[in-house]
Amino acid sequence: MALSLSPKQRWSIREANKRINLWEGSVRSSKTWASLFAWIRYIGHAPDGDLLMTGKTDRALYRNVIKPMQNFLGSDFKYWQGRGEASLWGRTIHIVGANDERSEGKIRGMTCAGAYGDEVSLWPQSFFKMMLSRMSMEGSQFFGTTNPDSPYHWLKTDFIDRVTELDMASFHFLIDDNPFLPKSYIENLKNEYIGLWYKRFILGLWVIAEGAIYDFWNEKIHCIKRRPIAKNWYCSIDYGTGNPTGFGLFGYNPNSMPRIWLDREYFYDARAVGRSKTDSEFSADLKEFLGDIVPKKIIVDPSALSFKTQLKRDGFLFVQDANNDVLDGIRTQARLLKNGTYAVGDDCEHTKKEYGGYVWDERAQKRGEDKPIKENDHTKDFERYMLHTVFGDKKLDLEKLTTV
Repeated sequence: MALSLSPKQRWSIREANKRINLWEGSVRSSKTWASLFAWIRYIGHAPDGDLLMTGKTDRALYRNVIKPMQNFLGSDFKYWQGRGEASLWGRTIHIVGANDERSEGKIRGMTCAGAYGDEVSLWPQSFFKMMLSRMSMEGSQFFGTTNPDSPYHWLKTDFIDRVTELDMASFHFLIDDNPFLPKSYIENLKNEYIGLWYKRFILGLWVIAEGAIYDFWNEKIHCIKRRPIAKNWYCSIDYGTGNPTGFGLFGYNPNSMPRIWLDREYFYDARAVGRSKTDSEFSADLKEFLGDIVPKKIIVDPSALSFKTQLKRDGFLFVQDANNDVLDGIRTQARLLKNGTYAVGDDCEHTKKEYGGYVWDERAQKRGEDKPIKENDHTKDFERYMLHTVFGDKKLDLEKLTTV
């Protein structure tokens, strides 16, 4: 497989000669290929010692980095998923995920001759600092990529903002720097991202999340009265005892517009009513809510252990935990709303109401965290659970969203 490089990619590869080399900027901007080429070149002359490749998860690292390396390098590059190892030109490369604070224990004791990192802003700070402390060999180098995050994020304040003080090179890429993408694709991508995501993933800006999360929400655009005929049904549940509990029933039809829609909602606020319900009562409510419909999946808040047990005891099929990655889930939901793939039934009053009150937590922003305030979020949670669990790993282009 031949690889063409743009002038900007070639320039960044030539200049990637520091201890820390970071490519940052918008999505699909060609920064990953530039960083990988620099990493592959480095492996050819790296000092003796352990080599390391890290992503937020092993799965994300495989999708974003390992698979492209396999396609480019062919049989020279070998990957053993079960062993957590890869090999290139006789050099062993350790594959490690950095998904939480405990991850840094995976590399304690390692003497690292070089490392590659994917989506570095998603790592715990402790892992990144531990990795740098293990790069103690003369000439050890790090190569990595990231999309922008909060301007208060540790990667921005401790490293990118101090690039002239450190043995570090930082390369800023924008989507328009990628000459290999069709112009129509670039325009479509620019149209699909909105608000915070547009500023970060298209403009490549390190900006804070503020105000309403779905600040583009418009009932006239994003609500429907007449539902399509569903090919599949999905149910999603945000469970609470003292807090409200919400169910959502979603239809899906690959040949309709929208493809996905919230058909009906259930909302029970124990505080407002003055009485909590038991798991068995909620299970009975779910049975009545669904009627004759048997959903392909019933997606439940992962923390609702006792309720999931009750559902299975009561004979509900296809119960599974939701993918509860909040930021990725919000991004999935925003794109599906923005590109017209997802809509809300116009009689789903609680769901419509919460769009206006679902806002970013300003205090968390000052700590470098993007997170919603835990208010007006119950319907937003069950929407996000379903949309991201079922559709989050799929390409969100309308014409591709046809096999679920």
